[in-house]
Amino acid sequence: MENLYHVLGVSPTASPDEIKKAYRSLAMRHHPDRSTDANAEARFNAIKSAYEMLSDAKKRAAYNHSLNNRIVLDSEHEARTLWIALFERCGIAMPHDSHAAR
Repeated sequence: MENLYHVLGVSPTASPDEIKKAYRSLAMRHHPDRSTDANAEARFNAIKSAYEMLSDAKKRAAYNHSLNNRIVLDSEHEARTLWIALFERCGIAMPHDSHAAR
């Protein structure tokens, strides 16, 4: 399961306004009608789903609870996922290797 905060590129302490701003920016960039990327529709749907979850206070609280109480089984994969999310947020594409596709 992809971290919804990583999808929107915001921190877990982001305000509702910051979440909305990130959603609007990403939705405009990845909307299938505007983007020529082959994965635009899938990316747009992920962004939309993340926003729907994080913009609702009750859903966000439940998500945070489940996120904070999970067990990390593969710390290397978890760390790589965090780095990729950070670089993508800065607009830098990271090469995906065989370790990332677990």
